[in-house]
Amino acid sequence: MRIQSKLPSVGTTIFTKMSALANQYDAVNLSQGFPDFEVDSELIELVQSHMRKGNNQYAPMTGAPALRNAIGSKIAKLYNVNLDCDEEIVVTAGATQAIFTAISAFVKKDDEVIVFTPAYDCYDPAIELNGGRTVFVKLKSPDYTIDWMEVKNKVSDKTRMIILNTPHNPTGSVYKESDFTELSEITKGTDIIVLSDEVYEHIIFEENMHQSVLRFSDLFDRSLVVASFGKTFHVTGWKLGYIAGPKSLMTEFTKVHQFNVFCCNHPMQLAIAEYISKEENYERLGGFYEEKRDLFLQAASQSRFSVRPSMGTYFQLLDYSRITDENDVDFAIRLTKEFQLASIPVSVFYNDPEQDKVLRFCFAKKDSTIEKAGEILLKI
Repeated sequence: MRIQSKLPSVGTTIFTKMSALANQYDAVNLSQGFPDFEVDSELIELVQSHMRKGNNQYAPMTGAPALRNAIGSKIAKLYNVNLDCDEEIVVTAGATQAIFTAISAFVKKDDEVIVFTPAYDCYDPAIELNGGRTVFVKLKSPDYTIDWMEVKNKVSDKTRMIILNTPHNPTGSVYKESDFTELSEITKGTDIIVLSDEVYEHIIFEENMHQSVLRFSDLFDRSLVVASFGKTFHVTGWKLGYIAGPKSLMTEFTKVHQFNVFCCNHPMQLAIAEYISKEENYERLGGFYEEKRDLFLQAASQSRFSVRPSMGTYFQLLDYSRITDENDVDFAIRLTKEFQLASIPVSVFYNDPEQDKVLRFCFAKKDSTIEKAGEILLKI
């Protein structure tokens, strides 16, 4: 039987490859972005409690009301915007599902979507599957900032969507208020939808404030905001997140959501609803991860790698240009095999591989794991 692939250029992800290599060589795995420490026991007990109470059947399609209300309260507190929790918030099976569904709901054949590279790898395939065309704009290293004049020049009458990601994976950069002002000016008077991937909204450092499209009324009217409980509460395997936006957009989003997921894990939704009602459970995350970043940087700053501290997420880029002229994929593989330290080469996040000679390391790990990784860095 002949099969014509809808994604002919897509193979096994670099995350799967590097994690497999890490297992093969018994390496410290700072490649894939998942924590290796325990989940808060209170959250586990809340899930068990709701299971025992019998909340084990389908949740409402858009999410358990208790969770949608809790999300609405959190958004109101953080961003000073009041959403209709029945019409403007949907609980999703993780952020990736929310992103895929949003693209599916709005992107049609020959529509153009602007994506900033280096970019997380789920955006472009979803655009391609829906017949759209990705228009790539490179962030300007070493700070990975947006050239808004270039964006303006690439906007056309075919532009249907612009995808943002802040705090940014893989670079650890964060967008500023001025970035959203520029975006607002560019999209004003158009039919362009903004899809804002904000899964690391609570993991931001140096007392910076997370700038969300939710803060900007002109932008919110055309925007969808994606968040992740997996990233926030160290439960990536639960695959729970949410998306929020104005009713006009969420109505179309929900039409697609109901057919590719319908609903998400019910007892976990109810547990998270209780858990986020305590503000300290998400407000403490910035400080928690900043300590881990600093622990990792203690060793990195004494090594032959060059360091520019991450401003958000739980990823840190290290520049290895003083060590070798190898391309980043080859060096990442050699680092895993010879030194037993696994990372992710940043060139894979580009459509046209850029060789900035940087690797991405995940520091969402136990202190002992970070310290072991630090010892290895000093040997390279």
